[in-house]
Amino acid sequence: MHPTREALLHRLSTADDALSGEALAESLGISRTAVWKHVHALQQDGLDIRAERGRGYRLHDDVLVASRLSEALTGLRIGSRCLVVPELGSTNSELMRLATGEGGVAPDGTVLLAERQTRGRGRLQREWLTSGGNSLAMSILLRPDLAPTEISQLPLLTALAVQQALKDLAPLAIKWPNDILCGGRKIAGILTEMRAEPGAVHAVVIGIGINVRPPAGGWPEALHAIAGDLSSASGLNLNRMEVAIAVLRRFDALYNEYIEHGFAAVREAWWQAHAACGKPVRVHNGSSYVEGIAEALDTDGALLLRSGTQLTRIISGDLEMRGE
Repeated sequence: MHPTREALLHRLSTADDALSGEALAESLGISRTAVWKHVHALQQDGLDIRAERGRGYRLHDDVLVASRLSEALTGLRIGSRCLVVPELGSTNSELMRLATGEGGVAPDGTVLLAERQTRGRGRLQREWLTSGGNSLAMSILLRPDLAPTEISQLPLLTALAVQQALKDLAPLAIKWPNDILCGGRKIAGILTEMRAEPGAVHAVVIGIGINVRPPAGGWPEALHAIAGDLSSASGLNLNRMEVAIAVLRRFDALYNEYIEHGFAAVREAWWQAHAACGKPVRVHNGSSYVEGIAEALDTDGALLLRSGTQLTRIISGDLEMRGE
């Protein structure tokens, strides 16, 4: 986006009231005519900026603004660089390209958000529906000094960050390994990808998808009974920018704790937030089901299921609460 339009959007998105063309021109160091031209260009891009007679311009959209995100994350590891794009296929794929493609130099802590994502992916190669203007699609780049075998802990850590950041808005719970539920409906999901070689991790990209509001036309029939959104669950009309900032700040705090003290520092908190803590479940591993009581999370992030005297360690699969 043009730097002046980015700055103009920043001012409109953080203003409590309409801003006059004169005030915008003075703060941006441009003429009032230039302000009008930039506003018109943003309107042509689909943004709902309205001119109120005698008052000025007001932004009526819930818009993602990179400079506002950078300002909110100043001084943190996460948000060392913040990028927002209008539309792309997948935030994970694009951020991995920026990290590892030819000349890829995106730094540790880079965050990429998209207003619209057309080829979002979830776990187990499932499609992730991203509703433009109503969902958050964002990815975080990490360059951790970890062994490849430790990377499986990061999506668990991310799920805890999402749950803790937003739990005051609605009663959220984690479903192993990293789905976020409210009332049994999926509100957020996480997909982690990495580039590594034996003994060395070059880049990890963590994708986070959050349904902040329902799609404009409602959920597709196939998702109607299983998908949910944060605004409906909380009874509030939530702002995507504020949700993103809350999640990224909490992730930064947990990630720093994890790097310093290891997974044990967050494992108990994760388990207490787990929807199936001590409950009967079954896990589909691709070819069969394993049933039992969800007893614990081990030090590597594997789920421990107890059936009688037998304890089974589950490292991957699709968990179902018994009775679902």
